Amino acid sequence: MFCVESTELGAIMNITKGGLVLFSANSNSSCMELSRRIAERLGLEMGKVQVYQEPNRETRVQIQESVRGKDVFIIQTVSKDVNTTIMELLIMVYACKTSCAKSIIGVVPYFPYSKQCKMRKRGSIVSKLLASMMCKAGLTHLITMDLHQKEIQGFFNIPVDNLRASPFLLQYIQEEIPDYRNAVIVAKSPASAKRAQSFAERLRLGIAVIHGEAQDAESDLVDGRHSPPTVKSVSAIHPSLEIPMLIPKEKPPITVVGDVGGRIAIIVDDIIDDVDSFLAAAETLKERGAYKIFVMATHGLLSSDAPRLIEESAIDEVVVTNTIPHEIQKLQCPKIKTVDISMILSEAIRRIHNGESMSYLFRNIGLDD
Repeated sequence: MFCVESTELGAIMNITKGGLVLFSANSNSSCMELSRRIAERLGLEMGKVQVYQEPNRETRVQIQESVRGKDVFIIQTVSKDVNTTIMELLIMVYACKTSCAKSIIGVVPYFPYSKQCKMRKRGSIVSKLLASMMCKAGLTHLITMDLHQKEIQGFFNIPVDNLRASPFLLQYIQEEIPDYRNAVIVAKSPASAKRAQSFAERLRLGIAVIHGEAQDAESDLVDGRHSPPTVKSVSAIHPSLEIPMLIPKEKPPITVVGDVGGRIAIIVDDIIDDVDSFLAAAETLKERGAYKIFVMATHGLLSSDAPRLIEESAIDEVVVTNTIPHEIQKLQCPKIKTVDISMILSEAIRRIHNGESMSYLFRNIGLDD
């Protein structure tokens, strides 16, 4: 695992005042590795708690030490059973609230349901529902990383610190890709162009954008907020009302805006889950002359057959952080590499507990990052 070290952070990491308790809300032991890394960096022992599933699949949480008047930090990494993960977090937060904890801070590196943050036809904004549930349970602060949409912070009525993984990914590019000066940063769709531009400007590299790919689930075409109820005829609304019809979109043939011939292509995104769009982008880049292809993402969900598909694809390496455990996927696909981000989470916990400014962790971050 690639770890970023910082002398300045490392020198102050263990300086924490008393009254801090660190819990892991996962019943799945494979999801506790990040919690252990954070505790080790802070020089703390993990709090004593039991989280398990009853035979009827109900979640039970038993806190086994006093949290009265203390700052409680609950670390929750998302497992494949995302709904159980959410219930574990909510029940533990509520248990700490009823045990008179001074403050309850959730450390949720990957915020689940973050892709469901817009209205789709007659669906719902599930990330807003989840934010309301967390606040209602008793959460007083949230630490997360690279939200799918930064506007999700507005769904909460508590402070939210949306940390960035890009410094760690940028350092990986500089230290682990020897010929990165001959690289170009690629956005696999126009929606990813801002992230790609941010990486390109910091590395002083060129940018390329793939345009014309197949319609994805987040397109405005599936936004049904303006869809009228079914009517028998236009005259049923009003005989004199003629509403102009929006011209339907038509995707052009796939094109690559930017030169990738004879270059290393580095595709950047926030989440890699269903890999079909990444595989299609890699094939397009190979056809345009890219001789090596990397994929960089913060959250590596890597669901279903993703490891096998990546192993058989034109992608040379997939680099993700450990916001989500993926050790099994790494065994299935050696191309998957991990960057450790426990350092920035540890420092965020230390600063919040000690009442210090968080601005150090957001230096040089602009509105578009």
